[in-house]
Amino acid sequence: MKPKHVKRLLSSAIAEVAGTPEEYCVNPNRDFTRTRKISLQKLISGIINMECKSLPNELIDMFKGTSDIPSVSAFVQQRDKLKPEAFEAVFNKFTAKLAVDSVDMPVLAVDGSDVRLPTNPDDRLTYLPGSRAQVPYNSLHINALYDLNKHLYKAAVIQNGAQRDECLAFQQLVDNSDIPLALVIADRGYESYNNLAHIQEKGWFFLIRIKDGNSGIKNGFNLPAEDCFDVSIGLNLTRKQTNEVKELLKDRNHYKYISHSSPFDYLPQYSHKADSLVFYTLKFRIVRFKISSNTYETVITNLPGDKYPPEKLKELYASRWGIETSFRDLKYTIGLLKYHSKKTACIRQEIFARLTLYNFVEVITSHVAISKKQRKYTYKCNFSAATHVCRLFLRGQTSPPYVESAISHNLIPIRPNRTRVRFVIGEALFGFFYRVA
Repeated sequence: MKPKHVKRLLSSAIAEVAGTPEEYCVNPNRDFTRTRKISLQKLISGIINMECKSLPNELIDMFKGTSDIPSVSAFVQQRDKLKPEAFEAVFNKFTAKLAVDSVDMPVLAVDGSDVRLPTNPDDRLTYLPGSRAQVPYNSLHINALYDLNKHLYKAAVIQNGAQRDECLAFQQLVDNSDIPLALVIADRGYESYNNLAHIQEKGWFFLIRIKDGNSGIKNGFNLPAEDCFDVSIGLNLTRKQTNEVKELLKDRNHYKYISHSSPFDYLPQYSHKADSLVFYTLKFRIVRFKISSNTYETVITNLPGDKYPPEKLKELYASRWGIETSFRDLKYTIGLLKYHSKKTACIRQEIFARLTLYNFVEVITSHVAISKKQRKYTYKCNFSAATHVCRLFLRGQTSPPYVESAISHNLIPIRPNRTRVRFVIGEALFGFFYRVA
């Protein structure tokens, strides 16, 4: 996909949203009804292409240093008129336009990441008291559906920190997707019969890591005593607990009681004696494999065993790390951690704007040809340099073929199978390799 075509797709998505301001304005009958320096289309495109500079410098870049630059106050007043849903709509429309039919089944990862907000105890929806060793703070939680092969965010749900529910967001992402068939890979936080049922009802496949100890889903089954195993299970779930059902529940690998306090959307919430016995059947495999000399992982999946043996599952689950590195690029390279407002609604705008820009950069970068030479490593485009070039391209400060040429001249080696102790960088500390583009 050529850069000019990708830019046209983004401009088209922005124009579609700007064409119906009444759907996205705080006051539909008044907002964006007069001609001003900052039009709705200019406002949306400008926020999407923002860097991590101060607002005066951002406005200078947005208006290319002309004398027609609006004041910071005028810009803030304009963006306050716009709901975050406008940027969510641009993100969804642009991502939908990027969809290309493929014979391969999409491999999607689901995960979440927190975004810290300026501390505000009065905002009870985002305020968290913190633990004994942690000061109180405010946050938003991003739940994302990420294509591991195309390196694109397919959908996102943003939750208030105090209302965070990753399983609920997971179900929304799956249910609202228009992808006919996909494989979803998730970590231990998504271990839930309700999540499995939502994916099964969607007709998708799942591969979810579950707890390997004596708690969680694994603990409810009679599994082999060996270190590694692959067991197929057909589990019948019910909310009734009659004497007849209690006899069936002794077969732990085929029957399971779901309490009324546990969310499960495909069984009645309450079951009375007079109600007929209802089962919901889940079919899956529980697979345990070795990942190091003394470390094992257990996953649950409905992928067929003949095509997806344990070694293939191990390889697939390892690919989930792609969404973790995407969050790193989104926060530190695209600049998600640097906002231009303290208001929660405006920060929500910038989250969807950053997701849109990430997809824009990835689509252009993925189609840049890299010359193959006799090298020790395979090389890929430097995402930080590509982001800078794409921002210049969006502003009209460069154009193809210089876009592709500049990106292809900034490469970094791919070093597979590298591991190190995970280190979380503090909010105020940025290492050398985490410079914003």
